[in-house]
Amino acid sequence: MVTEEQVDQVIAEIFRSYGKDRKNLVPLLQAIQVKLGYLPKEAMKGIASFLEIPEVEVWGVATFYNQFRFVPLGKYHTTVCMGTACHLARGRLILEAVERELDIKVGQTAEDGIFSLERVACIGCCMLAPVIVIKDRIYPKMTPFKVEEALVSYKQEAKRELKE
Repeated sequence: MVTEEQVDQVIAEIFRSYGKDRKNLVPLLQAIQVKLGYLPKEAMKGIASFLEIPEVEVWGVATFYNQFRFVPLGKYHTTVCMGTACHLARGRLILEAVERELDIKVGQTAEDGIFSLERVACIGCCMLAPVIVIKDRIYPKMTPFKVEEALVSYKQEAKRELKE
């Protein structure tokens, strides 16, 4: 999680590159998310103030688009594909298995910040369906039993880091 001071520094830096025109709302949201990894409330309030528009308008635009996140991603961000091929290959069972293993739901980040979970429309690996991605590594031909296998090394790494 970033501090309010860090948010203020990032948005001040980004605002220097943009005019105070409402047409810059989406580009500002995108730029801040690129820098911070998500859109904290403080950043959205800052955008509203900068563009001199109501906060609810910023929130409305940000929540309209799927690309924006409002919580930071976990260290091991996990994506489950639910595109047509994965869906037909029982992707829903894979998603449920991942939720059980991580003890979080889609759109959440674990309290310790280690794992986060996202459901996407397509990863682009249809021949390998069903597919999950953990921190940029693709796991093909998944089954509910393979989910635990895929996650075990990340869980072990997280435990080692917590001990240090």
